[in-house]
Amino acid sequence: MIAGAGSPEPTRRDIQRVIAASSFGTMFEWYDFFIYGTLAKYIGEAYFPTDNVTVQTLLTWAGFAVGFGFRPLGAILFGFLGDRLGRKYTFLVTIALMGLATAGVGLVPSSASIGLVAPVIVIGLRILQGLALGGEYGGAAIYVAEHSPPGKSGFYTSFIQASVVGGFLLSLIVVLSAKALMPAAVWADWGWRFPFVFSLVLLSISLWMRLKLSESPVFRAMKESGETAVNPFVESFTFPGNLKRIFVALFGISAGLTVIWYTAMFSVLVFLGTMRVDDTAAQIIIGVGAASGLGFFVLFGWLSDRIGRKTPIVVGYAATLLLLFPIYWMMGSAANPALAEASRRAPVVVSGPHCAYDPFAKKQTDACGKLLDYFSKKGVPYRKAHTPVTLVLIGGEAVRDTSRAGLDAALTQAGYQLDKVVPSVRNIAVMLVAIVMLGALSGLTFGPVAALLSEMFPPRIRYSSMSIPYHIGTGYFGGFLPFISQYIIARTGNPYSGLWYTMAVVAMALLVTIWGLGETRAGTAEVE
Repeated sequence: MIAGAGSPEPTRRDIQRVIAASSFGTMFEWYDFFIYGTLAKYIGEAYFPTDNVTVQTLLTWAGFAVGFGFRPLGAILFGFLGDRLGRKYTFLVTIALMGLATAGVGLVPSSASIGLVAPVIVIGLRILQGLALGGEYGGAAIYVAEHSPPGKSGFYTSFIQASVVGGFLLSLIVVLSAKALMPAAVWADWGWRFPFVFSLVLLSISLWMRLKLSESPVFRAMKESGETAVNPFVESFTFPGNLKRIFVALFGISAGLTVIWYTAMFSVLVFLGTMRVDDTAAQIIIGVGAASGLGFFVLFGWLSDRIGRKTPIVVGYAATLLLLFPIYWMMGSAANPALAEASRRAPVVVSGPHCAYDPFAKKQTDACGKLLDYFSKKGVPYRKAHTPVTLVLIGGEAVRDTSRAGLDAALTQAGYQLDKVVPSVRNIAVMLVAIVMLGALSGLTFGPVAALLSEMFPPRIRYSSMSIPYHIGTGYFGGFLPFISQYIIARTGNPYSGLWYTMAVVAMALLVTIWGLGETRAGTAEVE
């Protein structure tokens, strides 16, 4: 057990109940949060309508990021309550708040019905989701860690980590099942709202499971001895050595593992859409790949009990820097071979005197910008060049007719596959290997982290001290990843260019972790 000497050791049945209830609740909360990203296309059409598809996409992902932006505030609020009032009742409140806010998103009328009030309400509900999630993860991870016997906290808390992926998988399963049971027209009209309202069913199950739990033995012992923190938020920044711990937890641990995880899941979903892969096929492929990689989270959590927490995280960061681009290149070549081959054989070059492109503009101001907007929306890679007049070259040949119909015809003639495709069985297998490899990188860095962060901080301020840096790191570095990466892609025309954001954050995290985190062994975690 990570703390709480003198506390009675929980029975095996107690541990199983704690892990099951905490993991299911965490999976449900992340389902609620991820369903927004899974259904981003329909949310954009309903609540952020615009003539510019790129602007609509960016506004939708900005709404996604807002929820993450409020996670640190939720961490402060619920961390305070968790350290003062207890772990159990705090994460009962967070899960109820999350479930109600998620159902609300599915019930808000569209902008066509109530105008600008619709996106305002949706953003408000995203804020409530962010507040709830800011209190949920820390509570669940600490609750399991404080029930864990010596030498097993990495293994037991790894199920919490795996349940985050489980929430993403559940969102895909519910979406695909609902789509399969409805006519396409019904799904596009209002059926996509069902997965949001379905969260009420999951909420009732989660509340039932968690109400049967007792308070953490560590917190009970602190409360009985009068050792609970008076103001855990203030103490988190004044406790000796805690400022450095928070710095390392934020910039070395949370930021790095989060961008890897989102690049392994959400970025893949967006990337396959850019590669013109059929939406349903992409969701199934990602779901199967993510499920196949679930075991890595438990494996590396278990391994961290034996070799320490730092080693797998550092190895995961280094491996990500070496392998991220090759894995995506492999996946892109298999996702749409015709598109990949066409871009190699007949590259697109757009040139002009200015060639400025603003992804946020409703209409581009010059001819070159309009061409870049066209290719960006088509998902066709391009290079920019400077020439006195505006030109489009496809495979070195100038395109005379630069109307949309003319460009469509020129791209088709050059071998570009502009329709949605379903990859062959062989190519799907290659894509699955790539997604599982990304899952392994995520498991290396994410599997041990709940035990690591729980061990880094004193029990009296653990909920606050762990939650604040974790949710600042994940909320800002991770939550804004889809928006930033899509903005980079829209500006450059390169579907792989958004990966540079992940590379930069992981490089920073690797340096901070090597510098600031001491090597650990089972049950210990030290900041040097």
